[in-house]
Amino acid sequence: MIYTFITIAVLIVLLYFIITSQEVFGSEAKGERLLKMQRSANFKNEQFHNLTCTPAIAEGFSMPKVMFNFLFGKKDPLIKPSDKIPSIHTDLKSLPKDQDIFIWLGHSSYYIQTDGISFLIDPVLSSYGSPFRFFNKAFSGADIFKPEDIPAIDYLVITHDHYDHLDYPTVKAIKDRVTKVILPLGVGAHLERWGFGADQLMEEDWGAEVNLKNNSKIIFTPARHFSGRKMKRNVTLWTSYILETPTKKIFLGGDSGYDTHFKMIGEKYGPFDFAIMENGQYNEAWKYIHALPEDVIQASIDVRAKNIIPVHSSKFALALHPWNEPLQQVTNLAKNKDLHILTPMIGEPVDLNSSSYHFGNWWETE
Repeated sequence: MIYTFITIAVLIVLLYFIITSQEVFGSEAKGERLLKMQRSANFKNEQFHNLTCTPAIAEGFSMPKVMFNFLFGKKDPLIKPSDKIPSIHTDLKSLPKDQDIFIWLGHSSYYIQTDGISFLIDPVLSSYGSPFRFFNKAFSGADIFKPEDIPAIDYLVITHDHYDHLDYPTVKAIKDRVTKVILPLGVGAHLERWGFGADQLMEEDWGAEVNLKNNSKIIFTPARHFSGRKMKRNVTLWTSYILETPTKKIFLGGDSGYDTHFKMIGEKYGPFDFAIMENGQYNEAWKYIHALPEDVIQASIDVRAKNIIPVHSSKFALALHPWNEPLQQVTNLAKNKDLHILTPMIGEPVDLNSSSYHFGNWWETE
């Protein structure tokens, strides 16, 4: 009997290594890249750490119970939309190059053009947000943008290596249309395996400032999250960014639970013309690594944002809340705070030079 157990265990281990050897899982850092990671003040005991202690599961919860509820618990009937999500398919390739514009592509993917520079952030343009086609399928209407819709890009920007932010099929498909890639420490190993050249990668630690074209720059700033494409967590860094151009200052929040880093960023670099903030796929059990709606409001106040664009919702069901709850909650909470929450549909252009904005409550179509 013991030999049977050993054989089964060996087969499971072999199967794991066979599966995770596929390109979609990326690669681990080594050589000069690993040495650079090890020199980081945020890298200790072979992994990256947040600025403050960050439990994966909040007090009062347990991982087994959280996983059981997620997999087998009663689901809200609105966890997925019953109909097609409203969206607009804007032709990105035909946009005038001198137009300053933001276009949400669904979940945490978005396109920015400003000051003659193009940026594509965390593009996940597959019909799924996972390493496997059958898991984490996109909502109908939220998947209208495909890799072939992406024009030539000056800068591809990646906040961290989770599958709903770094999508292998998308990144592989647009490789020849990308000039440079901005990404946190360790993540470059994935892209080099996928055919990007080392000279294309601008791979840095929190606090780094990188000069871009047209007198612009990007600053790597902290986030409170985690990383990993396999079983081992935090072997690559996660980050938020500050994009400064001659005419604008934009905070790219990435994924982050609430913490003191938002106030630090606001005091040191704010105010911001726009802050693109994670708002969705949350749960009280993992509030330290994903912001709750009330956290989004406080973080937006902390960074001193003039306009807030919430993302990380309306495409995938990665949590148990209704699909449209994040936008409903954050807009309601903002009413008494004098905050400007911009809520375009997926694909709806946002003029970054406008002095006023109005977007309908399109998520209330249910």
